[in-house]
Amino acid sequence: MNATTPIQSPSDVAASPRSRAVSLALPFDPVLALAVIGLCVWSLLAIGAASEGDGLADPNTFVTRQAIYFGVGLAIAIVAAVIDYSRLRELKIGLYALLIGIILLVFAFGTVTRGSRLAIQLPFFSFQSSELGKILLVMALAGFVVDRARRLQDRDTTARIMLLTLIPAGLVIAQDLGSGLVYIAIGLTMLFVAGTSVRHFAALIALGLAAVMLVLVVAPRVGVEVLAPYQKERLTSFLQPSNDPGDAGYQQAQSRIAIGSGEKTGRGDRSTQSSLRFLPEDHTDFVFATVGERWGFVGAGFVLSLYALLVWRAIRILTMAKNLFGALIAGGIIAMLLTQVFVNVGMNVGIMPITGIPLPLMTYGGSSVLSTFLAVGLLQSIYAQGRASAAMKGRVLGF
Repeated sequence: MNATTPIQSPSDVAASPRSRAVSLALPFDPVLALAVIGLCVWSLLAIGAASEGDGLADPNTFVTRQAIYFGVGLAIAIVAAVIDYSRLRELKIGLYALLIGIILLVFAFGTVTRGSRLAIQLPFFSFQSSELGKILLVMALAGFVVDRARRLQDRDTTARIMLLTLIPAGLVIAQDLGSGLVYIAIGLTMLFVAGTSVRHFAALIALGLAAVMLVLVVAPRVGVEVLAPYQKERLTSFLQPSNDPGDAGYQQAQSRIAIGSGEKTGRGDRSTQSSLRFLPEDHTDFVFATVGERWGFVGAGFVLSLYALLVWRAIRILTMAKNLFGALIAGGIIAMLLTQVFVNVGMNVGIMPITGIPLPLMTYGGSSVLSTFLAVGLLQSIYAQGRASAAMKGRVLGF
């Protein structure tokens, strides 16, 4: 080496244009994008199959609308992916206020469907505020947790974060029990990602069990009904569906029949449960049963594999995050996705109560699709900035 040639420091090498070009060669996670695209394709196939026996003037109505939702969702994801997600931390109070505001709007302007007030009817679709609220809660809680990063082991911090979680969760439970439980899962997971003390989790679990006993056992015995009748019916009917085969147990019984009849490779065009209208809500709550009947174990297993791929990449992105705020957002999104998949598939196969929780990117509906794409966009933003930050520090992130 020539003595006059300056020796480059590691930081100089990392900051070179060539290394920057390499680090930005993939500004998004292609595997995450592949999982999302795969689920969207399966959604359109399943909704199309479920619409065959609906008697609509245009049998492609639901498929066309879902495709439009996917297109709008993709635009939302792209916008979310290119913004600096770290700036959202400064908006935590506004995001939390927006969360509470849109939930309260449903109480004032929401329409009642099957005994519950869930959504506001708009010209183009029904806006279900609890779906957008999940993402708003994730972003807001991440900001509040980071503000107390030096006091994460304090009991006061755990209490504050859970209180901020339970306020919107309680409001949502009054509308939709299932979505409210997702809110609680998000709050607990974000505390876990932040490194909250195990003793605090033990105390929260004890309090949770005490609350369940109070709501389901103690309160009814003294004449106080906390849950609406339809909510209690949904929670208990899955344990003994044959006791009420004409109402609450009917949906789950038909769902299990549909999945069972699909066997290994499905019944294809010979499917009867969805096409002959035996299976209710076959393009929304029970779309997984439609997949199971038409494409069998192979199709259902492939869909679950796509969800496993989606969650795996989200976990990978969590580990790549350049800061705690990004890791918390990724953790909250993972909790949201996992809870919804587990509960929805569980209620389709009869191991979970019917709660109306949508299957992400599969269930027909604009609110769920758009909110999930927003979550995917945030994950992509965390991924891109995590790779760029690692490159600037001279580190190489693996696949």
